[in-house]
Amino acid sequence: MTDFSRRGLMAAGAAAGAACLLAHPALAQGRYPTRPITLLCPWGAGGGTDATARIIGALLEKDLGQPINVVNRTGGNGVVGHSAIATAQPDGYTIGIITVEIAMLHHAGLTNLTHKDYTPLGLMNEDPPGVQVSASAPYKDIKELAEAIKAAPAGKMKASGTGQGGIWHLALIGWLQAMGLKADHVRWVPSNGAAPAMQDLAAGGVDIVTCSVPEARAMLDAGRARSLAIMAPQRNPQFAAVPTLNEMLGINYSTGAWRGIAGPRNLPPEIARTLTAALERAYKAKEFTDFMNARGFGTIWADPEGFATFMGRSDQAMGEAMRAAGLARG
Repeated sequence: MTDFSRRGLMAAGAAAGAACLLAHPALAQGRYPTRPITLLCPWGAGGGTDATARIIGALLEKDLGQPINVVNRTGGNGVVGHSAIATAQPDGYTIGIITVEIAMLHHAGLTNLTHKDYTPLGLMNEDPPGVQVSASAPYKDIKELAEAIKAAPAGKMKASGTGQGGIWHLALIGWLQAMGLKADHVRWVPSNGAAPAMQDLAAGGVDIVTCSVPEARAMLDAGRARSLAIMAPQRNPQFAAVPTLNEMLGINYSTGAWRGIAGPRNLPPEIARTLTAALERAYKAKEFTDFMNARGFGTIWADPEGFATFMGRSDQAMGEAMRAAGLARG
């Protein structure tokens, strides 16, 4: 081969390499990350998702050696923030915390986004719903409540915990269906969240509140409510006295609100691996465990493959519950 030919091949190889680097700007600048990362949160400051995003961001910042800026992008029942994550440049410098709502929004016809529009990086949190009743309710355990629900005429008993079609509403529907009842056998009273629903429960306005036990904690600690069961495969160590539906009723039904970290689709594999490794270290860190335990938040880890499978199952379950309740539009 002539020197001219060799020089031509070398030049062609260099050009190809440069083109590859230009396709992924993060790689062109050297070892990732080389500048601050934005962590988008689809929900407002001060809430559980925001708090979870901020502890994860703080731990990633220490691990990766670059600032992690948590930015709240709210609106549209979560559509605005989830869209911003999905449509970000796939260079590793904009990632986000995605939540169970991504398994619900498209079924409601609010967006075309699904979990397939993301590069999953790691599942970090899941909070199953508990079944709460007033402290003055006659039900000693979940068996007695279940019997009362079955015996009551459709619509007589009332439940609350979130807005119409929200995660805790769908949790109730799933439980009713698992007992062989129709989705509207217990009438849903929409609320602006678990806190006002628990107030309504204590005042006698509703019979049941399905929300996470941490959200009910203030009323439980005040002795104004009792948690009879959780919809989870096992008990929450922070509320070890509360049994599962399966233990008490033989109903193997579980669901919950969840949170995980993802990037836009087509994130370069090497960047995704770096982020997943850092997230797993954050998950195993004592600071994360202590933070989540102090708030009663459940912790669960899944790698990208496991997280994708988890989201697929969540999407299917939410779709079935929404269709049963007549809430599906898309």
